[in-house]
Amino acid sequence: MRSISTLSSQADCMLISTDTLRVVDLGPHLLGFYDGRVSGRRAFSAEANWLDDGGYTLGICSYAIYCGHHALVYDTHLSVAHARRIRDILSQRGIETFRVVLSHWHLDHIAGNAAFADCEIIASDATVELLQHNKALIEAGNLDGAPPIFPLIMPTRSFSGETTLDVGGLRVDLKPLDIHSRDGVTLFLPHDGTLLAGDTLEDTITYVDEPHRLTVHLRDLERMRDWSFSRILPNHGALERITGGGYDASLITATSDYVERLLRAAGNPALQPGDLKHFIADHLSAGAVTYFAPYEAVHRGNLDKVATAPG
Repeated sequence: MRSISTLSSQADCMLISTDTLRVVDLGPHLLGFYDGRVSGRRAFSAEANWLDDGGYTLGICSYAIYCGHHALVYDTHLSVAHARRIRDILSQRGIETFRVVLSHWHLDHIAGNAAFADCEIIASDATVELLQHNKALIEAGNLDGAPPIFPLIMPTRSFSGETTLDVGGLRVDLKPLDIHSRDGVTLFLPHDGTLLAGDTLEDTITYVDEPHRLTVHLRDLERMRDWSFSRILPNHGALERITGGGYDASLITATSDYVERLLRAAGNPALQPGDLKHFIADHLSAGAVTYFAPYEAVHRGNLDKVATAPG
């Protein structure tokens, strides 16, 4: 077994504050761990970096499904410090056995893996492949820049296709989707109908990372629309929506419409309204998503990436 103290001390070459982390009770067997969207606050650096600009500024939530002495942690958050807090909070609630499921390979979802180095970390085959391919760059801070994630603790178990786990007697269905990233994994909780969406859905808008695969993403968004669920809880969303009952299927529609508009607008300035607020005005007015100004920069980046993506 790997030594968690040794690995964590290496990973904490730089310390991240978790004083704005909010723990939210989302039902009898579900906790959320939300950080960010704090006005005027950055967690790591005033300079551009993935932790602040891709996670903290936009707001990010990891989740834990728990029952009895068992917990399944869905993503290890922005840093080892965050993941340690999550583990400590769950331990204080009597949790003794931990497992992790990764929603996908992006840094703001796997940065805390070292805090669970002595546990089973589960990921899709595609996630393992992408992490392995990029491991040296991630550890050196040369993939998306600072901060580095060192050491990057790799998954210990992988799967393909839909998979079911048991968490203290609760059933959890792992449902892969090719949305946002080709290795996306959502979690469905049959006991109350919750869909934990990872980054397959996002409020205010999806972050385009694979512009050449948007038509594939649209196909899986359509497939997701046919699923039965009582609420959707994304990793990036408005805290008040997550705690106030979650999102409904209109978030899927808003995401699909946004992607289709991006594809139509690529290279055509006439189809590019001046700002995000106008680009998705109908979905904002309907309440499917909520306007959050930092997504204006995400939107501009999305337009640029789609316009310059290889044909």
